Amino acid sequence: MAVVSVSMPDALLNRLDEFADEHGYTGRSEVVREASRKLLGEFEDKRLDDRELMGIVTVLFDYDTTTVEERMMQLRHEHEGIVASNFHSHVGTHRCMELFVLEGSLEEISTFVGKIRATKDTLNIDYSVIPVDDSAALLSTD
Repeated sequence: MAVVSVSMPDALLNRLDEFADEHGYTGRSEVVREASRKLLGEFEDKRLDDRELMGIVTVLFDYDTTTVEERMMQLRHEHEGIVASNFHSHVGTHRCMELFVLEGSLEEISTFVGKIRATKDTLNIDYSVIPVDDSAALLSTD
């Protein structure tokens, strides 16, 4: 197995170690491997291929971090073909939230989400993808 060096803030490393201990992992490498598999597999759900999809993406960042807001604006324009709506809001006294509503293919949405995730200084990124075509009921688990 290859050994990889990864840089991360001390606070994140501490959280990673605590998570490994609390959940019975053999170490941080096992947690990172599992997280990597999950991240890489997120958009590989074959049931979503060739479907009309809607994606909802929320991004939380510090108010003082103008580079994040600038990057959100760049991405909105770069992907205007799939960005159906975009909303900016202030949350608390020092945070901003950017919300994107996307309409597109799995590849288009996953590319957009990947670029959001790669944006430095974001605090939290959350998203969901749902089919909006006539076959949407096929994915229901009810």
